[in-house]
Amino acid sequence: MAEAGPGVHPGLRVERVTEATWRAYRDVRLAALIDSPRAFWTRYAEAAARTDGEWRAHAASGPATWLAWDGDRPVGTVALWHADDQPADEVYLIGMWVTAAARGSGAATTLVEMAVTQARAEGRTRVLLDVARENTRACRFYLSRGFALTGAAGTMPWDPTCVEVEMALQLGATG
Repeated sequence: MAEAGPGVHPGLRVERVTEATWRAYRDVRLAALIDSPRAFWTRYAEAAARTDGEWRAHAASGPATWLAWDGDRPVGTVALWHADDQPADEVYLIGMWVTAAARGSGAATTLVEMAVTQARAEGRTRVLLDVARENTRACRFYLSRGFALTGAAGTMPWDPTCVEVEMALQLGATG
């Protein structure tokens, strides 16, 4: 568990999603897909159709995923995912989202720091992410956290009008 750092809401904490917190994760993920549908490769209808068993399985053995909590209320999420065709020293930061009420509270920073810390612990030297170019707030946030544009871009698989730009954070050698 990560407690809030300087300048962060004092009730904020970040915890890894577990089988005990799968319902909270499900609820946050569904809220994210409603709030920011052009930010995710998964659409709300797909996620809402998942069974409780599928959500539990994701919590137990899916990508490393975290929830940010403000007291007993989940307010954000982030995950790390390694693609089969990706170099072993890289990982993707995915599923990043914070509730509107918690934006500016430090929740996003704490979530990203948790994911980056985990990436380093896994021996990764580069964290990649894709962000919708139209999401200027998120783009500015990632740039402020040390991510840089790579020059690569693509589109959402289900919406070719949503252009995503790739960003990378170089972690350097671990040791």
